[in-house]
Amino acid sequence: MHKTVLFIDGGYLAKISKSYGQPKIDFLAFSELLCDVGDDRLRTYYYYCMPFQSQLPSAEERSRYKNAEKFVKSLVQLSKFEVRLGRFQKIQNLISADYVQKGIDVMLAVDLVKMSWSKQIDKAILLAADSDFIYAIQAAKDAGVLTKLCYSDKHKVYDPMLDVFDERMIITNELFGRCILTPQDKRNQYDDLL
Repeated sequence: MHKTVLFIDGGYLAKISKSYGQPKIDFLAFSELLCDVGDDRLRTYYYYCMPFQSQLPSAEERSRYKNAEKFVKSLVQLSKFEVRLGRFQKIQNLISADYVQKGIDVMLAVDLVKMSWSKQIDKAILLAADSDFIYAIQAAKDAGVLTKLCYSDKHKVYDPMLDVFDERMIITNELFGRCILTPQDKRNQYDDLL
């Protein structure tokens, strides 16, 4: 039995979800589906950024933020779930503004390396696509941890990222279908969120 931790980049999962029509998923069931038979899921870490709010937030910004707070609360109430929050930074240029996540990749990489080298885990499952994680994955492997990448083939993952992992799993529409919330569950959780 492998002591397993699942690391989910919430921004990447949102992109995957959009590819499949944004179904509302049961995150506990989803986590268990990403684990293999024989994995003992110690915890799922979900890395997420709260929506950007300006100094004087509009009604839309306040509403989006309040919904995100409900979403985060619903996740932390799940068994063996931990939410790590980054932040959005607004980058303004002459024409438009872009919003970029800050802190997510570093938090995930630090958690992965720390747990690997302290021998808290035997296996790390990563749902992400950023090739910056290659170094953290290699460090985990150097500590004797098995690694598994979960990704969508609808979003480009560079070969070096695919190559560094011991195992790979493609997220499919069928997998999403196995963890979609029922209409009753949708009313109770995740209102208008991922």
